[in-house]
Amino acid sequence: MNSSPSHQSPVASRQLHVAIIPDGNRRWAKTKGLLPWNGHERAIENFRSVLEWCRTDGRIGTLTIWCFSTENWKRDPKEVAELMRIYETFLRHERADFMKNNTRMVHSGRLDRIPKSLATLITDIAEETKVNDGYTFHIALDYGGKDEIVRAIRKIASHQVSEEQFRNFLDHPELPDIDLIIRTSGEMRTSNFFLWQSTYSEWMFLEKHFPEFSAKDMMKALEELEKRKRRFGS
Repeated sequence: MNSSPSHQSPVASRQLHVAIIPDGNRRWAKTKGLLPWNGHERAIENFRSVLEWCRTDGRIGTLTIWCFSTENWKRDPKEVAELMRIYETFLRHERADFMKNNTRMVHSGRLDRIPKSLATLITDIAEETKVNDGYTFHIALDYGGKDEIVRAIRKIASHQVSEEQFRNFLDHPELPDIDLIIRTSGEMRTSNFFLWQSTYSEWMFLEKHFPEFSAKDMMKALEELEKRKRRFGS
């Protein structure tokens, strides 16, 4: 018989962990006659307002955004290079605000394959914001759920570990499991996204492309989540 994980508290007693899979940036750009990375640029500007809304809402303690998957390396190299430039520009712009707003930034995924300047920036921001405890911004960059689990297994010295012990070898075991995952652009797949941490997540699939997603959509998603009865396997 399945039961609720011992580390998972009732939603009402803690802040939520919300994740976004921001699909549809290239499709949005195509409908506007723009280049693919123009869609990503619009998406990152749009995300700023969503990030700020989540930080000030009070119900959300952790926001995860999936910026780049381990499978995204299959894309056109020029688009990948533009994406990395966009992410680095975004983080440099937001860096001071992370400290100002008591926001901790953490990263899940690999750092060895992305541009060195971006990897260094991520590492530096994570280090300087690690004492901030007001809100957590979790960036998943060059991230894949299977890849995270494989990397965790490689860290384990003993083959006999419990579920909770295994969790300690994931990228960020201190983060709560994801309560809500929002995927835009009509995609209805889990796509290798935080396989361990999404075991009891609620999913919401939206038809609109992410560049059209707004804080109002986030508010509606939280209202919908509050209507659902989460059983955690019970």
